[in-house]
Amino acid sequence: YTLSTGTEYRGRLRDGMFDGEGELLFPNGGRYRAVWHRGVPTQGEYTFADGLEYKDKKWHYCDGYDRRFYTEICSGLKPAGISQLTNLDPPRKIPKGCYDCGDGFYNPETRVIVDYKLRFLRNADDDEHEWIVRTCRKAWDEALEHKPKP
Repeated sequence: YTLSTGTEYRGRLRDGMFDGEGELLFPNGGRYRAVWHRGVPTQGEYTFADGLEYKDKKWHYCDGYDRRFYTEICSGLKPAGISQLTNLDPPRKIPKGCYDCGDGFYNPETRVIVDYKLRFLRNADDDEHEWIVRTCRKAWDEALEHKPKP
């Protein structure tokens, strides 16, 4: 079953609801495997597109003590002077004036979030807008280049 967002459900349905073992495959590559009862997951686990498994207890990924990306944990750090800005290397190119909010791009002027294929995902409310503008990576508004002094 494919939802309008592009998320795909693979598993059993009973009376039109997810039931038994099944998984949701998200367009970003993430996967949620669960046991469902009448459309509600009773137990499950989420795996990110890069293979990192989410843990609801003892989660040590990207915390205050270790800010490495999962690819850096698996493959090591890059040499000095070469920055890794996101877990995806090289990072996605963000459309001008927009932010990369994790599941797509956010345009603060329209308050619309689109997926990485530029398909509509949702409208941001005030709280999400504030969080994205405060914490997410933004496309450069202007080209930065070295200009020698005259």
